[in-house]
Amino acid sequence: MMMKISVGVSNRHIHLNHSDLEKLFGVSYELTKAADLTQPGQFKCNETLTIKTNKSEISNVRVLGPTRLYTQVEISKTDAYKLGLNPPIRNSGDLIDSEEITIVGPKGEITTNGCIIATRHIHLSEEQMRYYKLENKETVNVLLPGSKGGIITNVYLKTAPNSFFELHLDTDDANAHMIKSGDIVEILED
Repeated sequence: MMMKISVGVSNRHIHLNHSDLEKLFGVSYELTKAADLTQPGQFKCNETLTIKTNKSEISNVRVLGPTRLYTQVEISKTDAYKLGLNPPIRNSGDLIDSEEITIVGPKGEITTNGCIIATRHIHLSEEQMRYYKLENKETVNVLLPGSKGGIITNVYLKTAPNSFFELHLDTDDANAHMIKSGDIVEILED
């Protein structure tokens, strides 16, 4: 069975817990939605922040909503070089021994150990896992088309109810293969 899937390219961004949101933006502050993301209930916020280390900083880093139980900064390896960091490649929420980074907002700043490079992953529901016969897999390989195409390995399968079936790549992976959001790629069968 051919398994075609669309791509979503993910730029650097920040997820905030409620406490850190208030430290950065002020008490009782609520995130404001700029646009819905493809994953149900998630959205791009109007709010941006600055991330910094002793070496450098990057401003206008988008916040994604809604708030979560943890604060997490997702960057690319290229961003990590600029900031002088070596964050681990992790699934969202797996922050043990991740890199420390400072987040600067309009009302304050915080330092957190929540900086990672997000693993390549596919969002899908349990029903889609069964339909595509992927139930016993944690990762898959994906064929990327085009003049700089190739096969990427170790693509994590991330299940959640009502997921939008989509491959998420960071900007480094996408740029290396000249892939953009909305492109169609293929999950390879063993």
